[in-house]
Amino acid sequence: MNIQDLRPAEGAKSSVKRVGRGIGSGMGKTSTRGHKGQWARSGGGVRPNFEGGQMPMTRRIPKFGFNNKQFAHVYNCVNVEVLNRFEDGATVGIDELVASGIIKKVEAYGLKVLGNGTLEKKLTVKANKFTASAVEKIEALGGKAEVIE
Repeated sequence: MNIQDLRPAEGAKSSVKRVGRGIGSGMGKTSTRGHKGQWARSGGGVRPNFEGGQMPMTRRIPKFGFNNKQFAHVYNCVNVEVLNRFEDGATVGIDELVASGIIKKVEAYGLKVLGNGTLEKKLTVKANKFTASAVEKIEALGGKAEVIE
């Protein structure tokens, strides 16, 4: 079998519907559009997904996700690796972080210390929240993780 011998299967291709070519064609006069009405007019019809004034499907179904902006607890988050900037034995709180330029704007719920990275200095860290890994890394070097309210 060669590529020039390939042909479509029997009945696979149908001829194009030629409308508006006289009454003898069977598709003359109204050209398969029926009589009058919105769909019979030139430029007629409605936009996609219009449901005749009924609330459209895109507005009826629930949207994904949830945004709790009004009641969200927003913290300034800092990883333990950033705390290596301070001297050994220093006390680090939100004021010291703002003074050193690590935090630009203080959020409403304060400071949260995350455990990403390695800590190389013994520090006393005062924050509103700590992750378990952050407490573990701070206390492993003899430092303190103090929770402030």
